[in-house]
Amino acid sequence: MSTSTTAPDTPQPQGPVIEVDIVSDVMCPWCIVGYRQLEQALAATGIGARIRWHPFELNPTMPPEGQNTAEHIAEKYGASAEQSAQNRKQLQALGKSLGFDFNFTPESRMVNSFQAHQLLDFALSQGLQHPLKLALFEAHFTDNRDVSDTEVLIDVAAKVGLDAKAAREVLDSGALAATVREKQDFWTSRGISGVPSMVFAGKYLVTGAQGAENYAQILRQTLEEAV
Repeated sequence: MSTSTTAPDTPQPQGPVIEVDIVSDVMCPWCIVGYRQLEQALAATGIGARIRWHPFELNPTMPPEGQNTAEHIAEKYGASAEQSAQNRKQLQALGKSLGFDFNFTPESRMVNSFQAHQLLDFALSQGLQHPLKLALFEAHFTDNRDVSDTEVLIDVAAKVGLDAKAAREVLDSGALAATVREKQDFWTSRGISGVPSMVFAGKYLVTGAQGAENYAQILRQTLEEAV
């Protein structure tokens, strides 16, 4: 699928461009759904976007070993096994319509995403945050890889062009841990309590995956009001 998005420090695409800040967790399936819907809206409107991702942890107290996804959803949301299975089936169908594969299995796990957010913050400084974010979604949801594992994170980072040694130093040292916490606090202090949350042109907040048509309307309205 082609995209009209670009990282903040890359040349702007031709035509109008809107800054879009996305508060997100790689553990959140609706975050990649919402992004792919936004991507469709950008293509339909011909509007470009500079995407910047911001950290949010759905489960900040998730232990290192993680938790079975079905068990986690049942505990957190009170969903029955049947409801959980139906929800995953619907997500798979929606993902497929957007060109993204959700490969849920009985062994799928939710894991702690704090290290992934630190790596994403490092990738931002290298101009590779956007491709890394998308690669982490794919690693977690499509490939069922443990994106809390340092070796997995470094492997994914290297595949999008990050220096593996530098990535390892960032993760091993925790040098960006405090920075990521500050960024999380920034958004939660402004009322962000769920993801995806998208801020268009620094002014208009939209929460949840809204669908391509709604995103297209938001993009047009944002552009009109900026003129």
